[in-house]
Amino acid sequence: MAYVRKDVSRLTAGERKRLVDAFLEVKRRGEYDEFVRMHIDHYTADGERGLRTAHMAPSFLPWHRRFLLEMERALRRVDASVTVPYWDWTKDRTASSVPWTRDLLGGNGRARDQQVTTGPFAYAAGHWTIKEGVTDGEFLARDLGRARDPIALPTRTQLARALDDPAYDVAPWDSTVARGFRNRLEGWGAGSGSASWRNHNRVHRWVGGAMLGGASVNDPVFWFHHAFVDLQWERWRARHRGARYLPAAAPRRGDPQYGRVVARGQKLPPWNDTPGSLEDLSGVYRYA
Repeated sequence: MAYVRKDVSRLTAGERKRLVDAFLEVKRRGEYDEFVRMHIDHYTADGERGLRTAHMAPSFLPWHRRFLLEMERALRRVDASVTVPYWDWTKDRTASSVPWTRDLLGGNGRARDQQVTTGPFAYAAGHWTIKEGVTDGEFLARDLGRARDPIALPTRTQLARALDDPAYDVAPWDSTVARGFRNRLEGWGAGSGSASWRNHNRVHRWVGGAMLGGASVNDPVFWFHHAFVDLQWERWRARHRGARYLPAAAPRRGDPQYGRVVARGQKLPPWNDTPGSLEDLSGVYRYA
C-alpha cells in the first residue's frame, strides 16, 4: 500500500517530533553525510565535462525523485511512520511560517554569520555538525529572504507557467532552454541576478546559507523543497496525459549533448533505475 507525503504545515506535533528525531538519528549514524556527498558528486553544470544527471539536464526530476526516495527509506528504517513532507513555498512564504518553527527546522540564521541558533538543527544543540560541504563551516547557515538584497519566493502564477508547458524538455537539454516543463521548474533563466532565478532555483536562493551550493542537502529543508518539486512533476503528468520524459533516445555522436544527458531508457547514475521507470511511483507513495 502506498504511503502518504503530507503538506508540512499539516503535520501534528507528534509527527513533527518523529520526523525530526528520525533526521537526527540518520545524521548520528553517518548516513546523512553520505547523501550530502552524493549530491555534491553529481552536481555537474553545463560548462563542465561529462554526464549531467542531477542538474541542468532532463534527469533533474527523476534523479531527485530517486534521491528523495533513498532518504525517505533511511528515515523509515528509523521510524516506519515517517514520510518526507512537502513545503508549499507558494503558500508558506515568510521566515516565520512553517517550516521555520522551533519544533521543526528552526528559524533564520543570525545577522553576523547566518548561523542557525534555534531548533533541533542548530549547531549549539550538538546534533548537526556540518561535515561534508564546500566550505569549512561546521554550523548550519540560513539567510531567509536574503536580508541585504531581498528576494521573494516564487508565486503560484510563476509555478503555473511551468505546469502549463506541454513538453517535458526540449533540445539542447540544458540550462539554456526557454521551453519545457523541466527547465521552467528547475528555474534556469536568461539574464543575471535574481530575475534569472525561478521556481526551484529561486527557493534555494531565498533560503540562502547552506542551500546555495552543491552541499545544499546539509539543510533538511532541502527534502521538503524537493518533495514539493516532485509533487509538481505528478501534477504536470496529470495535466498532460500521455506526455513522457524526454529525450526518448540519447543524442547521437557528434551532437554537443552526446554522452551528457540520460535518455528515458538509460540507467541513471548512481542507480540502475531509468528515468522511464521513475515516472510513476504511485504504488510507493502519494501526496495528500
